[in-house]
Amino acid sequence: MTLRLLMFGRSGQVATEVLRHAGPGVAVTALGRADADLSDPAACAECVRRADVEVVLNAAAYTAVDRAESEEGLATVINAEAPGAMARAAAERGLPFLHISTDYVFDGRGDRPWVEDDPVGPLSAYGRSKLAGERAVAAAGGRHVILRTSWVHAGHGANFVRTMLRLGAERPRLSVVDDQFGGPTPAGHVAKALWRISRAFMAGQGQGGIFHFSGAPATTWCGFAREIFRQAPLTTRPQVVAIGTQDWPTPAARPRYAVLDSSKIERVYGIAQPDWRSTLGGILSELAEGSRS
Repeated sequence: MTLRLLMFGRSGQVATEVLRHAGPGVAVTALGRADADLSDPAACAECVRRADVEVVLNAAAYTAVDRAESEEGLATVINAEAPGAMARAAAERGLPFLHISTDYVFDGRGDRPWVEDDPVGPLSAYGRSKLAGERAVAAAGGRHVILRTSWVHAGHGANFVRTMLRLGAERPRLSVVDDQFGGPTPAGHVAKALWRISRAFMAGQGQGGIFHFSGAPATTWCGFAREIFRQAPLTTRPQVVAIGTQDWPTPAARPRYAVLDSSKIERVYGIAQPDWRSTLGGILSELAEGSRS
């Protein structure tokens, strides 16, 4: 039996990897911006109502964290109202709805990995919009999975790995924040987790709710940057200098400690945390191949 999936998103990091890892026996209808305007929640709901599918996945979002401070209304429409409309339409049809969220729903004041039922307290407009999206999806009343992840990266799209390589080629010295902690997560592993969850629902074995999924081990942005340059096939490498958050002010506040406890998803779905260090080489190779083509 073919698993037919409707996905909001086509060119983002996770959406690209969902298509790449689709494999045999699946059919994906991927909706880009021209197909589904996330600033029009009613139109998104209509896409769900019309689709001949078994699972709906929202892999699209407003992700400009700093710009959201001045565009919170738009971010909330895209990250909360649109997913809520999608989820309600999916619930009407009895379809499971998968939605991607973020570590930014936490305030970062803890000192242990966050579990799914820990109190939330976003510090930024982006975080508030994503938390509102989680609540809208849950309130829709249908079968759903909310997958919180963090520091997503791939060999394509806008992400920290590509930013570091670009800046490292331009400057001999990079200052990178060393007091914000999180788990870098390869987009390909997020995609594979979503496929496993989709197949579980298809088989009548899906368990809904909120799940955390991030890479291990935890590190800081500075630690992430240093590992990027340690593994990158470069002839010259920039010096990476550790600085504090106060030395790199941004419009949006970031959680200081945003490490996610991913034990629940392993217990329920058998999905283990990826070691981001072991997957980084493949991502760097993909970027190197892309730069030569």
